[in-house]
Amino acid sequence: MYFFKTNKLSKTFFLIKEERINMDLVPFDKRNGKIWLDGRMINWSDAKIHILSHGLHYASCVFEGERVYDGEIFKLREHTDRLFYSAETLGFKIPFSKDEIDKACKETISIQKVKNGYMRPVAWRGSEMMAISAQQTKIHVAVAAWEWGTYFASDIKSKGIKLDISKWRRPHPSMAPCKTKAAGLYMICTLSKHEAESKGFHDSLMLDHAGNVAEATGANIFFVKGKELHTPTPDSFLDGITRRTIIDIAKRKNLNISERTIKVEELKNFEGCFLTGTAAEVTPVSQINNYQFKVTDLIKDLSIAYQNLVKKQKAA
Repeated sequence: MYFFKTNKLSKTFFLIKEERINMDLVPFDKRNGKIWLDGRMINWSDAKIHILSHGLHYASCVFEGERVYDGEIFKLREHTDRLFYSAETLGFKIPFSKDEIDKACKETISIQKVKNGYMRPVAWRGSEMMAISAQQTKIHVAVAAWEWGTYFASDIKSKGIKLDISKWRRPHPSMAPCKTKAAGLYMICTLSKHEAESKGFHDSLMLDHAGNVAEATGANIFFVKGKELHTPTPDSFLDGITRRTIIDIAKRKNLNISERTIKVEELKNFEGCFLTGTAAEVTPVSQINNYQFKVTDLIKDLSIAYQNLVKKQKAA
């Protein structure tokens, strides 16, 4: 259970957050089913690692987040490709082929009977060495899946979520592997989101190393001006698969898309704002700090188009 300071932003948010935790967030180590670990299915409760695993201490860990719609994993191979790219960038080789990882993902959702949910493939360095250098560690891979609804409560999402502006910034690409889903990159995201929630916001806008708009803590960001979409150039943060999907949808709708540097002071010029991500899908934003936005018809249309795309894949 979370406890937050109340403020004038939204007292109902705290009740909703507490209710969702009580109803949905059963501790993950207490759940039932199977998890694919290092090539075989094992009982969920037996999927454990040693406390001295390198991935836990030094963040030598990469992962993916994938959505399951009507029993099918959306853009599975793109996610698998990125998992391998992330591992290679961090200097280790996943000891399975991409086809084997795809098969493991499909087997996992089948065994878990996940129809509409979430999938988490993860790879990490093991416990053979405990130091900065860990060249001889074994690489482990696991795949877990579970039923999961919307990332934000539906009534909150429909009105648009509220973002704080984080004091933490995305690092320069010469300082961190920004284009990977490396676990260590998310430390400042957790710090940012926790601080935002403590002030009554739902999430936080993160700036880049130069103080320009970058992304939210776990999703990319778009702004709406008339029939134009404006989004930051993904040079110091992840170019999300959902981000690229929305850009493709927007192009098919003949919308103008501007990928560019966006300064914070420009926020006052935009009518609408929304986030994109595997978990967030298309989530409208009604407020960033003191800047206000509308849930425009264009945002609603893009959200509907995205849902139509992900839910028709089985028939396709």
